[in-house]
Amino acid sequence: MVRKSLALQRITWTLLCAVCAFVGTAAAAADAYDAAVAHAGRSEADLKRDPLAHPAEILRLAGIKPGMRVADVLAGDGYYSELLSYLVAPKGKVLLINNAAFDHWSEPSLGVRLQADRLPNVEHETLDLNHLNLAPASVDAVFLVKVYHDLYWVDPNGVASEGLWPKIDTGAVLDQLVRALKPGGILLVVDHSAKAGSGHAAASGLHRIEESYAVKDFESRGLKVVATSDVLKRPDDARDQVSYKGPALGKTDRFVLLFRKTAG
Repeated sequence: MVRKSLALQRITWTLLCAVCAFVGTAAAAADAYDAAVAHAGRSEADLKRDPLAHPAEILRLAGIKPGMRVADVLAGDGYYSELLSYLVAPKGKVLLINNAAFDHWSEPSLGVRLQADRLPNVEHETLDLNHLNLAPASVDAVFLVKVYHDLYWVDPNGVASEGLWPKIDTGAVLDQLVRALKPGGILLVVDHSAKAGSGHAAASGLHRIEESYAVKDFESRGLKVVATSDVLKRPDDARDQVSYKGPALGKTDRFVLLFRKTAG
């Protein structure tokens, strides 16, 4: 009876240790994302954006880890690039990829963020999106945060906005991004929701895109949805206003989709 009791105690203790180790590991991982957001030196503009963007939750969903190589595509002023730089350090790398238009719209904050080699593991590239120059299977993750719809954006007047926005071969750009992912790599899409059934028709007028269209667009290229999040959902958004200005600014319903490239 004593032997059975001791054996039971040992089993219980072993199980408790395993549970504690699991909980401790999970907590440490979660803390890394919170720590990135709390990192010293982040700008006032970034801190103001945090309550609307919920970056720790988004980065945690994506599972960004030290050593990863991440392409932050149409990263703008680099809000997510900076957070990613903290998470992938010390050996990882972030490719902050803009085209000329996004560089233009992102100054001066982009220059301030990168000045004096402030983020040494972030490489800023200004590219024609039709020629991303990403080697096959070269990145662990691709981020498209509130810019997927821009790949479908066409000036309603038929003229490039401010003379900066070139014609984009959307399908070819998406194919390049998927090809650049390593097997098992992830692609994160966050964007402003358009009305059901609209596909990409609202991309030009409202700077929105339909969530179900995004799923089909990427799944047709061999990716699979592995996670979603409702953290940016706004059921009160009628989805009929321009997303980046006016009454909808900061109040849009946004979808979050995490895709994974199947191995092999």
